[in-house]
Amino acid sequence: MLKELKVGPYLAPMPVLMIATYNDDGSVDVMNMAWGGICDADKVALNIGARHKTSKNIAARKAFTISVADEAHMREADYFGIASGNAVADKFERSGLTATKSSRVDAPVIEEFPLTLECEVVEDDEAVSGHRVVGKIVGVLADDSVLDADGKPNIAKLRPLTFDTLHNGYYALGEKVGQAWSDGKGLGE
Repeated sequence: MLKELKVGPYLAPMPVLMIATYNDDGSVDVMNMAWGGICDADKVALNIGARHKTSKNIAARKAFTISVADEAHMREADYFGIASGNAVADKFERSGLTATKSSRVDAPVIEEFPLTLECEVVEDDEAVSGHRVVGKIVGVLADDSVLDADGKPNIAKLRPLTFDTLHNGYYALGEKVGQAWSDGKGLGE
């Protein structure tokens, strides 16, 4: 029997995204964010509060990178959600991670995260959902360790984190349980 619940963000999984930007002084800022994802074949959408340091950096530089948080770096990813760039100027340095400048956009690439999308801002405005940023993906970087034989990211190797908004938990993805556009064939015929 289905039970009626209070309205809330029950859709899962929600990705754990690391949004990396440069501050005004050129230092690195990284934010842990779950309210974003792919919105087109070459675009990502972020619903990000305008008060965040990352929002200000995106507006100033018109660029950002998104790294997929993985199980191996859960502690660092969580720290980027705990510490505010508005309050902790050296939060990236405290993480112990390393960054290099993207060759495609004016934003840093966090070396330890195994999958990164390099994005140029194509929209940055207020919407019914709040402050919304849309970035065009202009480059993708992946560590060899997470690629399959065809050179594509393998979810089982990547072990991306997802966020449970109801219980504040992180979960790692990895087990394949079916084949899209195939396993449902034959139903309805």
